[in-house]
Amino acid sequence: MASSTAPGEKDSPATALGPTALVLGVFSAMGTWAFLFPWTVLTGALAVTFGVMGLHYARRGTGRLWPAAAGTTLGAIGFIGTVTLLWSLA
Repeated sequence: MASSTAPGEKDSPATALGPTALVLGVFSAMGTWAFLFPWTVLTGALAVTFGVMGLHYARRGTGRLWPAAAGTTLGAIGFIGTVTLLWSLA
C-alpha cells in the first residue's frame, strides 16, 4: 500500500456545507407553496446557517462558493416569506 490514507488539506466536512445549504434552501423555498410551514421555517433557518458557514470556508479555499451562496439566498427567501405570511395571518 503505497498511498497514504491520511486526509488531505481539501478533505473536510466543510465541503458539504454548500450543497447541504442548497438542498435545504430549495426545500424551504418550495415548501411555502406546498403549505409545509413548520418545516419551511426550520429548513430556511438551517439553510442560512449552513450557507453562511459554507461561504466562510469557501473563501478560505475549502468547498465551492456558488452552492453556499444559492442555498443562503433560497433559505432566506423561504424563511422570510413564510414568517411574513404567517405574521400577516395573525
